[in-house]
Amino acid sequence: MLERIHLAIVAEIDRQGSLTAAAERLCLTQSALSHSMKKLEQQLGTPLWQREGRGLRLTQAGTYLLAVAQRVLPQLEQAQAQLRQFAQGERGSLRIGMECHPCYQWLLKVVAPYLAAWPDVDVDVRQKFQFGGLAALQGYEIDLLVTPDPVHRPGLRFVPVFDYEQVLVVAAGHPLAGCAFVLPGQLAPETLITYPVATDRLDIYTQFLLPAGVAPERHKTIETTDIMLQMVAGGRGVAALPRWLALEYAQRLGVVALRLGPQGIAKQIHLGLRESEQAVDYLAAFIALAGRGQGAI
Repeated sequence: MLERIHLAIVAEIDRQGSLTAAAERLCLTQSALSHSMKKLEQQLGTPLWQREGRGLRLTQAGTYLLAVAQRVLPQLEQAQAQLRQFAQGERGSLRIGMECHPCYQWLLKVVAPYLAAWPDVDVDVRQKFQFGGLAALQGYEIDLLVTPDPVHRPGLRFVPVFDYEQVLVVAAGHPLAGCAFVLPGQLAPETLITYPVATDRLDIYTQFLLPAGVAPERHKTIETTDIMLQMVAGGRGVAALPRWLALEYAQRLGVVALRLGPQGIAKQIHLGLRESEQAVDYLAAFIALAGRGQGAI
């Protein structure tokens, strides 16, 4: 019979690269680990590994079992953590993944009133999932995903909670600063500064420059918003950011927010969650709070 320990062994061997290291990590002897897996292979009637020199290579059956382990183990771990919290009289823990560089400042304005309203729920914000959070949500590593670009998948739901406009940010002394809006061709001689994200995930490219067949003279990436806008204010380039974020920095740094095209680029922040957890009260409460304008700026 397939048991959790079998999944843990397969996952740990793949992670550690050897039986010895996996056994040590799982607090097992190597012989106990080997015996457990040989017995499972006999029960299944198929090998899970093949030896290649001093190493091991997963068979087709082993590869399938590894995929099951990577999907099921995080769910079991989350269930155990949740049950421990229930046993301790706690409501739970809300793990939020960020798939949006500038959304962190928006999220802070939602978290503060939420913590006040739900004192028995802990909030953990994880920024490592920027533009890669879909797998984390599907894999039960997080409970909510903050994203401006939802990718719909079976079993997931994305709720729009905040409207905003994507704008071009330039220095107050920039030649374009007095324009009511900018056109794609006007960015051809510019240095465009963006977050370190693939261009096919950047609205300034997908919704503005590429449809017009325009590329900026230079494209630089910067990780942090503060440094990016310091560079813009210093005349080192232009950037595309949410209007509300640009306005936060406008007076302090001397930057100007300009509409991208005569109609502008409208965007929304979405909160993604698993459909099976829509009725969880503290998840639903967070989404409702964000949707009532608590995150508006």
